[in-house]
Amino acid sequence: MKGKLIVFEGLDGSGKNTQSGIAFDKLKSSGAQVMKVSFPNYESPSGQLIKMYLSGEFGRSADSVNPYAASSLYAADRFASYKTVWEQHYLAGGVVIADRYTTSNAIHQCSKLPEDKWDSFLEWLFDYEYGKIAIPAPDRVIYLRVDPDISQELMSGRYNSDESRKDIHERDLEYLRRSRLAADYCAEKLGWLTVECAGPQGMRTIEDIAADVEKLLG
Repeated sequence: MKGKLIVFEGLDGSGKNTQSGIAFDKLKSSGAQVMKVSFPNYESPSGQLIKMYLSGEFGRSADSVNPYAASSLYAADRFASYKTVWEQHYLAGGVVIADRYTTSNAIHQCSKLPEDKWDSFLEWLFDYEYGKIAIPAPDRVIYLRVDPDISQELMSGRYNSDESRKDIHERDLEYLRRSRLAADYCAEKLGWLTVECAGPQGMRTIEDIAADVEKLLG
């Protein structure tokens, strides 16, 4: 009896860790058998190649590593996490809350390709991860939608305005803008549940966003 996998997705700084944590706490307090995982897992041996990639050791821009190679790094990390951390919980019927997942490959790697290549890449990606590698597909994806300019401001605050601490994705505003376009496309094509995280006055409160998430999770 397989469980349920709920994924929180969005650009850097959109609040994925915060909102997935709130959802986890609410489900746990209701008595559900739930655990939370985050990707990439930088503390695991499987995350070391990703750290090299994001720190610029394979090239100083996100486009230095093609989307298929980059996807493979992240997919291996997810496979390792599934087999060593949450497979038994999931197969026993438990709920898994994930901060990022294969959906991040969909967003960030599509952004490296021309739009007419997105569908073929997504077909390859999901067959690779859910078919050939055989990690679970999500039951529900919550897409936290935020403007890249706001995302940059939030990340600058996170790093105390020290731009050198940002990885090659985080410091590239044009890359983030392309990723936002890819995320919107994926959300519509794949049926992700979208939560608008910002309004005319800027970022909405954590509580307001969490209320919208709770409605979508039912």
